[in-house]
Amino acid sequence: MSQRNFRRAAFALSTLAFTAALPTLAQAQCGSASWYALTSTTASGERMNPAAMTAAHRKLPFGTKIKVTNAANGKAVVVRINDRGPFAKGRILDLSKAAASKLGFIRAGHTKICLEAVK
Repeated sequence: MSQRNFRRAAFALSTLAFTAALPTLAQAQCGSASWYALTSTTASGERMNPAAMTAAHRKLPFGTKIKVTNAANGKAVVVRINDRGPFAKGRILDLSKAAASKLGFIRAGHTKICLEAVK
């Protein structure tokens, strides 16, 4: 095996091992969500943009896209995980202000949601 092919194989194996260790969203998850509109840096290193369709989740990998559905009105959006949180007890997701607006719960501040992986 050439040095180049060996490096490719080693990279592929390390990527596979890393990917297998990440948590995934195998089934829908339901719970409470809130929104936030800070202008600080997120855990992924991005600047928080309240106008972006993003969210904070405790364990899902950065870059994961999920579909979030508001249980109260049936509205749904697709967001990308770019931060860690929420840190409020009982919440499973923090959404950007833009995502919360499209889901229709800006005024309430929090709502019941269900989230599922986007393939």
